[in-house]
Amino acid sequence: MKYSVNSKYEKNKKDTEPLIDEGSIGSQDSGGKGGEETMWLSTGEASWLGAEEVAARLRVDLRSGLWGREPELRRQLTGPNEFSVKEDDPLWKKYVEQFRNPLILLLLGSAFVSVCMKQFDDAVSITVAIIIVVTVAFVQEYRSEKSLEELTKLVPPQCHCVRGGQLEAFLARDLVPGDIVHLNVGDRVPADLRLFEAIDLAIDESSFTGETEPAVKITAPILKSNGHTSMKNIGFMGTLVRCGNGKGIVVNTGEKSEFGEVFKMMQAEEAPKTPLQKSMDTLGTQLSFYSFCIIGLIMALGWLQGRPILEMFNIGVSLAVAAIPEGLPIVVTVTLALGVMRMAKRNAIVKKLPTVETLGCVSVICSDKTGTITKNEMTVTVIVTSDGYLAEVSGAGYNDHGEIHIHKCDNLEAARDSIYRLLEVGVVCNNAIINGDTLLGQPTEGALLAVAMKHGMYGIADKYIRLQEYPFSSEQKMMAVKCIPKYGESKEEVFFVKGAPEVILQQCTKYSWNGQSHPLNTKKEQDFLAEGHEIGKKGLRVVGMATGTSLQDLVFVGMTGICDPPRPYVRESIHTLLTTGVKVKLVTGDAQETAVAIAQMIGLDTLHSQCLSGDQIDSMSEYQLDQVVNNVSVFYRVSPRHKLCIVKAFQRAGVIVAMTGDGVNDGVALKKADIGIAMGKNGTDVCKEAADMILVNDDFNTIIAAIEEGKGIYYNIRNFVRFQLSTSIAALSLIALATLFGIPNPLNAMQILWINIIMDGPPAQSLGVEPVDKDVVKQGPRNVKQPMITKHLIINVLLSATIIILGTLWVFKREMSDNYISPRDTTMTFTCFVFFDMFNALSCRSQTKSVFQIGLFKNKMFLVAVFFSVVGQLLVVFCKPLQNVFQTEALTWQDLVFLVCLTSTVFIVSEVKKLIERLLESRRATKTGMEFV
Repeated sequence: MKYSVNSKYEKNKKDTEPLIDEGSIGSQDSGGKGGEETMWLSTGEASWLGAEEVAARLRVDLRSGLWGREPELRRQLTGPNEFSVKEDDPLWKKYVEQFRNPLILLLLGSAFVSVCMKQFDDAVSITVAIIIVVTVAFVQEYRSEKSLEELTKLVPPQCHCVRGGQLEAFLARDLVPGDIVHLNVGDRVPADLRLFEAIDLAIDESSFTGETEPAVKITAPILKSNGHTSMKNIGFMGTLVRCGNGKGIVVNTGEKSEFGEVFKMMQAEEAPKTPLQKSMDTLGTQLSFYSFCIIGLIMALGWLQGRPILEMFNIGVSLAVAAIPEGLPIVVTVTLALGVMRMAKRNAIVKKLPTVETLGCVSVICSDKTGTITKNEMTVTVIVTSDGYLAEVSGAGYNDHGEIHIHKCDNLEAARDSIYRLLEVGVVCNNAIINGDTLLGQPTEGALLAVAMKHGMYGIADKYIRLQEYPFSSEQKMMAVKCIPKYGESKEEVFFVKGAPEVILQQCTKYSWNGQSHPLNTKKEQDFLAEGHEIGKKGLRVVGMATGTSLQDLVFVGMTGICDPPRPYVRESIHTLLTTGVKVKLVTGDAQETAVAIAQMIGLDTLHSQCLSGDQIDSMSEYQLDQVVNNVSVFYRVSPRHKLCIVKAFQRAGVIVAMTGDGVNDGVALKKADIGIAMGKNGTDVCKEAADMILVNDDFNTIIAAIEEGKGIYYNIRNFVRFQLSTSIAALSLIALATLFGIPNPLNAMQILWINIIMDGPPAQSLGVEPVDKDVVKQGPRNVKQPMITKHLIINVLLSATIIILGTLWVFKREMSDNYISPRDTTMTFTCFVFFDMFNALSCRSQTKSVFQIGLFKNKMFLVAVFFSVVGQLLVVFCKPLQNVFQTEALTWQDLVFLVCLTSTVFIVSEVKKLIERLLESRRATKTGMEFV
């Protein structure tokens, strides 16, 4: 696709020598001096210089662009206009990396020792557990960590560029500094451009700077400044042209662009380990320590008894291997995977399994404003007519969904007519188009069209023929159009004007009152300005409206308040978070007034907390920022670098911090945060890939559901750990005591294997899917410094293990009264231990509540698992072929009743203990309340 470009510079340019000599490439690239230093510019430098000076530095003609082999030679210096993502590790290496987990390494050691000890059944079960866990983790890892690759998607595939005097469409990755690019509505800016032509050009930079309103672009040089928002003559790579058109010189591409700075920051940051991963690492270390202690203790006692040291070593190692709960990694992985599946049903996609549990630890959420808290859609929310009618507007988006509610109105028809006259100005003095729910044009103008549609005003602009337009400018702060009616006999010219109320009122001599014009005096003008000020204090953009036959003789008809409204239920969601101890911080690139107004609308405390700007963060040391960051509720005028500083400040304080966002400017902070939360609908690809969790419906309320899951998952895993440890210690102690006291082993090898299957099998794993306890959700964020094995947990474990050990030994001694071990003796002992396991699992469903409080039949998977385990045990006892394998014999129903009554004691004692703890806690709470009163 080519277009001819008229240029006085066309003559024989193709035959001229290239501006960069081929022989100079090596010296420029290697030395970094010479031509490259004098020729290339930073984006900031380009904004300070005039367009002609930039063209001279880049050695290009603004009308005809680069010629001949010049682009190719420059590309050899700068590289393609894309981001070079470091080469990925091969899949096998990623798979091997999963084995570096301390718990996995411990299990591998256990499997190796089992092989050496010829305990092949243990070795097989442990190896199968390892393979399941590692494979699931590998698949999750493979599907994530692609954030840097996704950055390339923001470079548009095509652009329009002038080369050799011809306007061509080609891949944006081929752009080089010095290329001349043409921009039109809907284009993505393909590189950092120094604009030299801008006709009503406005570029949406919300994904980059956080600003809601598109940036109006100019071509004149600007004063030196560090902020992106001050570079009004620069088009930043990856941003979107909302309206108008323009031309610019490419000054930087790829990683050298301003957007490339975000890329480099993301490369430099590593995602932190989740609290659950840290807890599992600690648990693995603790189990290793306890295993070595067991080996040492057994060997020492055996040596004191005069037994052979090698024999005692073999016994000690066997016991240590048996003590390691190889089912733990499986339960953790399965529990997290089920949590991920439940979250997907609640419109949250979790990319990494441990992320789900991390949400239960989050104590601070740093939320981006535009597109996260708000919809990133300008909406008229307030209408004030010149004759005193006040209306509020519901609904959001560029559509007719919503209503206009008129306040305290005696004459509804007159009020509707007055609002009609006001909105007519907004529709006619407008260049935007709404196509379906899609806006083409300025968001402010789209908001005026949408509110007119809610008032039933369709096709109003077609009633007039536009003769002339006076475009809006930041200096004039108003827009006007001159029209004549399309229908009827009257062909009188009429002006429709909108803009800042203080500017509009200066052009008005009258105001409208019930359809009649009245002279505008100073007092009335001050009243209108005061009304506008009150609307502005709410964080709304105030737009005044007027109409008349002359720009110097206008009739004021009223004003509208426009805002980027909060998403539905955000206020309720934030209130819920605050009541559960989670602090919410608003982080935005907007001005202080807008940020504070939105913060107040969503229920954040701005009276007793500070507001901090990006400039203030720059002026602080790390220590100073750490001291104040917790007392700040609103961060405004912040850049991606500032967001990263805020996240790091919270993390230095030991806080688990979540960051929400939807734009490119949020990517770095999302990756660095303990959990990054991206918007699914309006989020950029970079944002989604850098995040740990994606909200499919962009609903902030989904975060609360995720926190519920996170808290519930951790408590379920801890319940499983309690069950595993108590049962393991009981089994371990039985064998250890029998060995040390020289009495016959109460359980044979096959019976121990069956108990191991139950310990690590369905009854144990069903504890991981216990429904979320609502009281757990109401608790504050989990203290990540608290280990999984707490003092309270150890007491519960030892109590349950002691009851199981004493009960099983008593049954064994009772049955072996004749000093002869018969199949009945081991069957009674074996069945006793299995039944103890089942009742112990039942009591482990909750650490603090009675099973009857949480619902005896609520966890259906647990009931099914226990049922089949009991059926399996009965088959082992009563089925003839299995009796031969397990060396058992049939028991009487009286035996079974006796065993059930005995083994239920572990459940009864646990329930009584929980009841006493609840009563003591209730008494402490009552006493504290009375002292407070």
